[in-house]
Amino acid sequence: MSNSDQREIYRAKINLETSKIAWKELQRFFAGGKALMVSADLDLVEAAFQISEDNVAQIRQWMATGQLTRVPDEQARQWVEADALVWAVVVSPWVLVQSADKLH
Repeated sequence: MSNSDQREIYRAKINLETSKIAWKELQRFFAGGKALMVSADLDLVEAAFQISEDNVAQIRQWMATGQLTRVPDEQARQWVEADALVWAVVVSPWVLVQSADKLH
C-alpha cells in the first residue's frame, strides 16, 4: 500500500470519528486549554489530519489567519447558553470543534 493510500485511509478514519456532540460535554477540554475551534471555512477533517501529521507550517498559517484558534471564552459562553451541538474530533491531546451549522 502506498503512502498516499495510507494517508487517505487515515483521513477516512478521522472522518468516521467526527461527530456532533453537546458543547457542555467538552467543557473540561476547554477548561484544560485543549479545545481548538476550526472556522466554518476550513474543513474540520483536513484540520484534524494536518494536526495529526504535525504539519507545523500549515497549522501556523491557519492560526495566523484565525481559521484555527483556541476556543474563545465568548464563543464557549455562547455555546453553553444555547446548549449548542458542535462537530468534534479528537486528535490527542486536542479536541477540534466546529459550529454544527457547517461541516465540510
